[in-house]
Amino acid sequence: MNTGLLSHGACAAHEMGSWHPECPARLAAIQDRLIISGLAPHLEYVEAPQAPIAALARAHDPAFIRMLQRKTPTSGYYALDPDTLLCPSSWNAALHAAGAVLEATDQVVAGSLSNAFCAVRPPGHHARPGAGMGFCLLNNIAIGVMHALEVHGMERVAVVDFDVHHGNGTEEILAAIDHGNERVLMTSFFQHPFYPYSGTENPMENMVNVPLPAGSNGARVRAVVDEIWIPRLEKFRPQMIFVSAGFDAHREDEIGQMSLVEADYAYITERLMQVARQHSQGRIVSSLEGGYNLSALGRSVATHVRVLAQL
Repeated sequence: MNTGLLSHGACAAHEMGSWHPECPARLAAIQDRLIISGLAPHLEYVEAPQAPIAALARAHDPAFIRMLQRKTPTSGYYALDPDTLLCPSSWNAALHAAGAVLEATDQVVAGSLSNAFCAVRPPGHHARPGAGMGFCLLNNIAIGVMHALEVHGMERVAVVDFDVHHGNGTEEILAAIDHGNERVLMTSFFQHPFYPYSGTENPMENMVNVPLPAGSNGARVRAVVDEIWIPRLEKFRPQMIFVSAGFDAHREDEIGQMSLVEADYAYITERLMQVARQHSQGRIVSSLEGGYNLSALGRSVATHVRVLAQL
């Protein structure tokens, strides 16, 4: 079995202006690095379908979904907030981004892929049940988690988020659906205090939030993974792991102030692979979140994918 790489050309058509760091060039930088690194021939490329509305509605309010459709402009931009804009291609891009995670989930559960990385945009982990924010329109990972629970009958699903920002939308959606039953465990670290200024006030028991100060380096993050994340994941015994793969904690990424390097992303990925091999039949679906220094993003994704593919 191969590691899947899921994407769609529509994801590169979404744009929010030439000034915006969440730009189409991010996907080009990833693809270029996968080719340069020699990884591309070892991956199974899958074109992401559009997500059906019913799948979106497991994670998002139907009124919000209708609003996104209605507010997508025929020209120019519509601002959901000062940093999150819709262009004429945004709705289609968002459907394919969510569809990538759904298709990856289906193929990994079926065993046709061993694991998968979704090279998609817009990202998703800030998207709340009824609002887009923080560059995010639909919460791709939460949609995938709900699909695993409700369609594939998973009883325990884990989410791991290593973006520099707290995945507030994912936490809100999963907390709302789980009601303390612990079908879902979410582990994350994030720079704090920092946008979106959440994740530290009375999280639910199944939300393992680890705020870290600016300047935190790989040694500190690896300690979090080994001493906090892994024991909770081992105890939870997830049947599947979803990864919100943000690479903006890299030391070259100026949107945050953390100091990770490629070797740290390799370490995190390998530790998650160990948990997945023991408890999840190796089932991991990872989806792109942040990462805005194009060179660091491409190198970090290639490192992450190389470990997933065991190359």
